[in-house]
Amino acid sequence: MGIIGQIMSVIFGGSRNVVAETVQVFRENAENGAVRDADAKAAALAQLAAEFSYARQGWFDRFIDGLNRLPRPMLALGTIGLFVAAMTDPVWFAERMVGVTAVPEPLWWLMGAIVSFYFGARHQIKGQDFQREIAQTGIVAATDVPSRPNIDVTDNVALADWQAGRG
Repeated sequence: MGIIGQIMSVIFGGSRNVVAETVQVFRENAENGAVRDADAKAAALAQLAAEFSYARQGWFDRFIDGLNRLPRPMLALGTIGLFVAAMTDPVWFAERMVGVTAVPEPLWWLMGAIVSFYFGARHQIKGQDFQREIAQTGIVAATDVPSRPNIDVTDNVALADWQAGRG
């Protein structure tokens, strides 16, 4: 091996790759970064699973969970009931709606805040339950893995010229 071969071996290969080591100072190694991200996600899911592995629901927890299931169906059925009441007895319905218009605006804001917090908390609890189930089953969803782009070759002028030249 000549001197040029030895220089190339030092720069691009051999026992160490000087170019790759230099580039990694300025840019993260994508493969190593992906491994670190996967390890961090696995550790977070393992911690989450460990936190809830001994959680048991007693009768009170089941009762409260049952109560928490009532507001959404009650709101939906109540709204349908309002439509039925408006169609069957419009005068009675109009009298009740006059009472609704008398409710002061701050009370509407308070009602909106209570309903928002209730449904927001319920959404968060259900999301945490879902994450716990994923952690317990050992399934890790890779949501941040970039997908491969679909390359459209139908408008490739160079490829069309090459195919035309081949006959």
